[in-house]
Amino acid sequence: MPMTPTEDPGAEDFARLADPFRRELTAHCYRMLGSVHDAEDLVQETYLRAWRAYDRFEGRSSLRAWLHRIATRVCLTALEGRARRPMPTGLGGPGDPDEGPVRRHETPWLEPAPDALVEAGEDDPAAVVLSRESIRLAFVAALQHLPPRQQAVLILRDVLGWRAAEVAETVGVSTAAVNSLLQRARDRIATAAPREEDVTGPSTAEQRDLLDRYMAAFEAKDVAAIVALFTDDAIWEMPPFLTWYAGRDAIARHLARVCPARPGDLRLLRISANGQPGVAQYLRDPAAGVFRPFNLQVLTLTPAGRIGHCATFLDTRLFAIFDLPQTLPARSR
Repeated sequence: MPMTPTEDPGAEDFARLADPFRRELTAHCYRMLGSVHDAEDLVQETYLRAWRAYDRFEGRSSLRAWLHRIATRVCLTALEGRARRPMPTGLGGPGDPDEGPVRRHETPWLEPAPDALVEAGEDDPAAVVLSRESIRLAFVAALQHLPPRQQAVLILRDVLGWRAAEVAETVGVSTAAVNSLLQRARDRIATAAPREEDVTGPSTAEQRDLLDRYMAAFEAKDVAAIVALFTDDAIWEMPPFLTWYAGRDAIARHLARVCPARPGDLRLLRISANGQPGVAQYLRDPAAGVFRPFNLQVLTLTPAGRIGHCATFLDTRLFAIFDLPQTLPARSR
């Protein structure tokens, strides 16, 4: 929620000048924390600290940079002693659908982020592209494996484009240490983050057609039609379950044997998360005669117009973050 102006003219001035940066600050905190819930809390803390210190803001840097500096320090403090938010693929090898039930693991998992909260405004096309790439689910997941200072340095240097001296002042290390931290971070993330040429998706029209076919296949519970839209080496993961699958055959066996829906039991809505297309799935509640939240899926599309990765999030509390309805009516026959 935006800052509430008070009778203090300075507070009104601060709110007017600072509120336009809320979305990019939310994206910044989300990259570091891996949680939209945590990011929104830390942005509120950032604004509170900035408001209290606004009378001492000397203008040596832009207000935007000053706010990002405060947000970075708030995030670094929040990360002290806190478990990072991984994805299942970051914790072990793929599973086999024939080996029994999937394993649930109660750890704080990476959360998807609605584009409406974290993507740059459309007035700057270059900023939109950079914003989209820097909030991709795989990139944010890779960031979670970095120590906090490496993470902050990488984001400030490679995403925000700060000079090494500015980063050093913010993080509290020397310029030489910044360069060392940055190199280590780049080396570590290069093995985890996808290459841009592997994830640049099809055009909007092709993407829409692919999603239409994907949604229709799921609502019909046509497993063959679903997996035909995946690449041969596609990945399927589903926090909070530790088990994940690699390859179309494994995904097909999982959907056929574990997915509780029968034909007509699912309804799907489009979503946009982490600069990527996705769907919200609703499962039929026979007793109530409505469809209730089941999962959110964030899809990674390949240049060939196939799905290379499906992250299925089974935490239905995320529906509220995406401003999705809590029920959908049954379709009239």
